[in-house]
Amino acid sequence: MTNPTKFEEAYGFRRSDVALASWRTAPFNRWSFQNVGELVPTARIEGSAGTEPVTADFSGLLGERLSLSRGTETVAAFLDRSSADALTVMKGGRFIGDWFAPHMQPGNRHIIFSISKSLTAILAGILEGEGHFDPEAPVTAYIPEATGSAYGDATVRHMLDMTVSLDFEEAYLDPESSFARYRRATLWNPGGGDEGLEEFLLSIKRRPEPHGEVFRYRSPNSDLLGVLVERASGKRVPELFAEKLWGPLGACSEGAITVDRVGTARTAGGVSMTPRDLARVGEMMRQRGVANGKRVVSEAWVRDTTTAGSLEAWKRGDFAHLFAEGRYRNKWYQSGKGSYCGIGIHGQWLFVDPASEVVIVKMSSQPTPVDDPLDHDNVEFFEALARMV
Repeated sequence: MTNPTKFEEAYGFRRSDVALASWRTAPFNRWSFQNVGELVPTARIEGSAGTEPVTADFSGLLGERLSLSRGTETVAAFLDRSSADALTVMKGGRFIGDWFAPHMQPGNRHIIFSISKSLTAILAGILEGEGHFDPEAPVTAYIPEATGSAYGDATVRHMLDMTVSLDFEEAYLDPESSFARYRRATLWNPGGGDEGLEEFLLSIKRRPEPHGEVFRYRSPNSDLLGVLVERASGKRVPELFAEKLWGPLGACSEGAITVDRVGTARTAGGVSMTPRDLARVGEMMRQRGVANGKRVVSEAWVRDTTTAGSLEAWKRGDFAHLFAEGRYRNKWYQSGKGSYCGIGIHGQWLFVDPASEVVIVKMSSQPTPVDDPLDHDNVEFFEALARMV
């Protein structure tokens, strides 16, 4: 009998068991979410080559009990129940705790899925501040080929706030849906290659209702935003991230982003980065656009992102159950309580609470893409943790 490899001992399965058809399913996602580049074409985002400070010990907090709606629970028990891979906490600009599951090592990158949208919107804000980009302009000002698609009479603001009247459903688990075709175009699913991401995006038609009235969470909006920022800047998305975000933040590790067959970046969900570098994004937002004493994005953009947006469109939309008084602006969620966050499927969170000066990153490998009850538990967990630290 063959002895198990170190890989099998660490993950409970063989590397050869993980394939493009299974990489987002449990238990394989415990490994694949940290190694997306072995499965999907990926572009490098250059880091600043800094030295990461020593991991902050979080062991003292793991046994602390938190009061959640379903009862009290230790921090450790919640992390286990929610399939967490990593947890990083900052307070007042300092890292005060890092925790990693046994299958994730400090310094590893992890895919952040739709928090990628929030980062891409920061790029848009930076370009707006540099005069390259107008959020109120029509999409066709930057992408003339969008004429005739759902975006033909939409503005960039509609894209940023997910209020495009898009005839498309975010059907993660339906293999016969347009969403499955979308994932093939991104090379995230087998069978891709004949249709590129941009080609797919510009084939989507609109619904009959006006743009701007209903928050509809549709990932194609954010991938087309990536195409748009490339057109506005003349630079590729990985280059923009490195120059405009990773470098100014002082990110200590390289990032990565998945690309399609012609190199179009998956800005709706393809970014991978370390927990600490993602926390640095949240801290920059908490500092109203400043990192390391230097301006990254304008204070006006951060203020707009964290306070503006249509409550009415939110309440008519998909996620009103998550934040009853929330809003969605520039691809960030507002809780209605002063905190705000980026959220990705399978349990990725970047939570910022200015009142307590706390930033929390949680990376996970939840078995299902969306788990509404667990989303509510996560929000309660972050709020309780922010009060505790």
